[in-house]
Amino acid sequence: MSQPSLHPSIVAMVSLAANVAANHPKQGLCQVERLRGMGVPDEQIDMVVDIARHLRDEAAQKLDVSFDSAFAADAVRKPEVATATAGASCCTPTAKGNSCC
Repeated sequence: MSQPSLHPSIVAMVSLAANVAANHPKQGLCQVERLRGMGVPDEQIDMVVDIARHLRDEAAQKLDVSFDSAFAADAVRKPEVATATAGASCCTPTAKGNSCC
């Protein structure tokens, strides 16, 4: 039984998001051109880029907090580390209000 293939625009959007989130040197510009060539509106491309950037930035912030926590001798020396991790949610919307969940 063969699985249905994804539409090329979906593949290009996933690839674009992965390139942006991973800080790939090519930045997903090839996928942007493919998407535009398929008639995907810039607003949809912008949403994909916005979500990918948000996830990339959120991951970097969480890694920074984790590093700071491991580096700190104790919570008294670095109280901002303890407060930065308190109340962190599973998924936060992007600055433009797009949901990444």
